[in-house]
Amino acid sequence: MHTSSLPDVPLPAGYRFRTLAQADLRAALDVDFWAFPSGTTPDEAAQHPFPLGWDRAIGIEADGFDGLAALHGSYPFREFGVPGGTLPTGGLTWVGVHPQHRRRGLLTGMIDLHLARCRERGEPLSALFAAEAPIYGRFGYGKAADDVRLTIARGAALHDVPGADEHTVQIAHASREQHGEVVERLHRAAGTRPAGVAGINRPGWCERETDELQAHFWADPTAHRGGRESRRIAVVQRDGEPRGYALFRRKLDWETFGPRGTTAVTEAVALDAAAARALWGVLVDFDLTVETSTFLLPVDDAVTRLLVNPRAAQPRVVDNVWVRLVDVAAALAGRQYAADADVRIAVTDARLPENTGTYRLRARAFGEATCDRVAEPADLSLDVRDLGAAYLGGASLVSLASAGLVTEHTPGALAPAAAAFGWPVAPMSSWVW
Repeated sequence: MHTSSLPDVPLPAGYRFRTLAQADLRAALDVDFWAFPSGTTPDEAAQHPFPLGWDRAIGIEADGFDGLAALHGSYPFREFGVPGGTLPTGGLTWVGVHPQHRRRGLLTGMIDLHLARCRERGEPLSALFAAEAPIYGRFGYGKAADDVRLTIARGAALHDVPGADEHTVQIAHASREQHGEVVERLHRAAGTRPAGVAGINRPGWCERETDELQAHFWADPTAHRGGRESRRIAVVQRDGEPRGYALFRRKLDWETFGPRGTTAVTEAVALDAAAARALWGVLVDFDLTVETSTFLLPVDDAVTRLLVNPRAAQPRVVDNVWVRLVDVAAALAGRQYAADADVRIAVTDARLPENTGTYRLRARAFGEATCDRVAEPADLSLDVRDLGAAYLGGASLVSLASAGLVTEHTPGALAPAAAAFGWPVAPMSSWVW
């Protein structure tokens, strides 16, 4: 067992943390499939790349139990998008408890260990995708971003964009060998300047930074296709220069009156409006299909404006990234703000009491910010969960106050603070970790 390097975080009697290694792959997959039932088996899954680095994979053993009672891990996002820049962030993932060991405090122990390790590593943020939305608020995570899912009828009318017809679209079988470099480059560019405006990035955007994540992302096992074809890619180019791409799969179904195929777009980015128009013009008009569905698009994605009749696409808004501030002062000083700010914010944090206190945030619009703990009366107060919800600019402090989650102590302080915390581009991650 390897436990000496872990922070001293308590677990119920009879349980203990253990760092994992390659030899534990089968056990890790087994407990994950107990927590998240799957149509495949651990032995089958073990044939495909495992996304976690073993230095960040932690299991829980139980006395008299064969296998792991629980598991969690994290991804080292060194460049997690925050308004105006990036911050190191612990991407919490693979959190699962065997059904036999539920309701015993193992999740609480795993979250406490994860947050302690984030602090050790100098990661002022933690972020996750919540399999069950009610769970993580009690650990200080706030819903910081949404995404939109669309179902677009084949041939849906799109607004014209000047220059779109100057683009070409190449369609091929997707592979890391052929497309890994262009996908990584365009994905990074789309997060850095999604609206083509210098300095205005997309918060919540993160890259698949490790070799393990890249290998896992490009693997295409049949069990993960949901009856669809192998992964395909469409790359839009202008004068031979790639300007966007989409990863997609089709499925052909037949009914007595003809084909009823569908296209599922799993990731799509474009660097400007003309490239987006050229790309979506292809994606919504494949032969033998009746509709194109999308997954994880920003709520302000270009296609939501390109559609002449967006209502017909049946938009569904779903929670995306959840954020937790692990070091309040470092996190608040580590982002930019959309307006000048000088505000004192009282934060409560039951899980990390060292965060509890009043902070004076001073910032210039789209410039530098400072944040210091002060012994002064607060202008606003809120829980760290709700600060996490507002942190990426996706939730307004005013909207949180309307639900009783932010209290204004200094009259007139709330509205300018809300304007400063906002951001011109909606936050989102384009892939689930």
